[in-house]
Amino acid sequence: MVDKSQVGTTSTVVPVVLAGGVGSRLWPISRALFPKQFHRLLGDHSFLQATLLRAQTVTSAKPIIVCNEEHRFLVAEQCREINVVWQALILEPEGRNSAPAIALAAHAADENAVLLVLPSDHVVTDAAQFRAASLEAVRGAEAGGLVTFGVLPDRPETGYGYLKVEKGQAGLQPVEAFVEKPNADVAERYLASGEYLWNSGMFVMGVQSYLGELARYQSEMATAVADAMSEATSDMDFLRPSARFLQSPADSIDFAVMEKTDRAQVVPVDFGWNDIGSWDAVSAQLAEDESGNHFHGDVVSVDTENSLVFAQNRLIGVLGVDDLVVVETKDAVLISARDRVQDVKSIVKKLENDDRDESRYHREVFRPWGSYEGIDEGGRYQVKRIKVNPGAALSLQMHHHRSEHWIVVRGTGRITSGDDVFTLGENESTYIPRGVKHRLENPGKLQLEMIEVQVGPYLGEDDIERFEDVYGR
Repeated sequence: MVDKSQVGTTSTVVPVVLAGGVGSRLWPISRALFPKQFHRLLGDHSFLQATLLRAQTVTSAKPIIVCNEEHRFLVAEQCREINVVWQALILEPEGRNSAPAIALAAHAADENAVLLVLPSDHVVTDAAQFRAASLEAVRGAEAGGLVTFGVLPDRPETGYGYLKVEKGQAGLQPVEAFVEKPNADVAERYLASGEYLWNSGMFVMGVQSYLGELARYQSEMATAVADAMSEATSDMDFLRPSARFLQSPADSIDFAVMEKTDRAQVVPVDFGWNDIGSWDAVSAQLAEDESGNHFHGDVVSVDTENSLVFAQNRLIGVLGVDDLVVVETKDAVLISARDRVQDVKSIVKKLENDDRDESRYHREVFRPWGSYEGIDEGGRYQVKRIKVNPGAALSLQMHHHRSEHWIVVRGTGRITSGDDVFTLGENESTYIPRGVKHRLENPGKLQLEMIEVQVGPYLGEDDIERFEDVYGR
């Protein structure tokens, strides 16, 4: 078998996948505890999974993944689903943007490796072109360059940063300038000039080259990350940098290094790239009808033009509207003017200010053992649907303010209730009194599904005392 990490290069190429971020402009589907990179919006794989599989077309080296604490089990489960084994799964104590995140990965990699840095929420439709461009970028990185991919623009996009290059030049070349997101008039000029590329946010660079330039231009950041990784601890399958990481300034790699270094290079590319950062970007990936509409799910349209309607659970009917974005989930609906979709995060901000759970949670909340979904609630009760993965177990726990009734509707559950341990099958039930230690396990090979009815004066998720937990919570 050919080792793809060595094809056409002399260095081992290590994928670095940045899996942080909350994707607030894709609310209500993307939320803090289940953001866009973990969703299967456009196919059978999530954006994270597609990124990991795309990296395998370039290199066989195990990836280094950087994510935040709250998403660690989501990352682990999605890697398991596609049989990806990581070299390191690094948990940021707190998000500090891309420059320190990449530095964490650089310290975890071999010092002679070349890093293929990929955000986890991008779409690339031409894998062969991606591989060819990556190997060209690797050769630039082996010569000491800090290489990015510049996407050939096909419209005057105001949501992306730009790279100024020499007009008409193909292949690896210096970056003349980094340019921030322009207004519409400036974007039109950039497109017409032929001298600008979209800044993709993907990079190829040697470990020593990047850490050296980081130390040169951002010494405080370089020192904080180095100290944090020197004191890192292993926790189950995760690598935890120390709290010294919090001393690092927060900055993107563009601002921290790429705009300052004289090593910045770019490979112009046209491999079907899209940064899925807004509902307009999602729309561009969907089929367009004769009226300029993009529909997903169960949609009935009459006299509707230039609109995106994204239905997940219910029928949506649209009548006589133009230039709208409508997105439906189980517990929230977004309706936006098409030209305001870049501002959706302002709704998320208002939800946060109002202390609304819809900024963080979906009705279905994912846990390392499976998920639970709220079905109904009243003053002193709530009903949930609980799914437990095969072989998984909830913690041994107790509630001080509520009792619980459990009904198995699919699969087999092993129940610990006080000193009793017993098994429940389909259509069997049990009662867990308040103040009794209990645990739910799935000993079978199929998913366990159960209906839980909670009754009590307080039903918050923080009414839980854990005694044993295989997930270290």
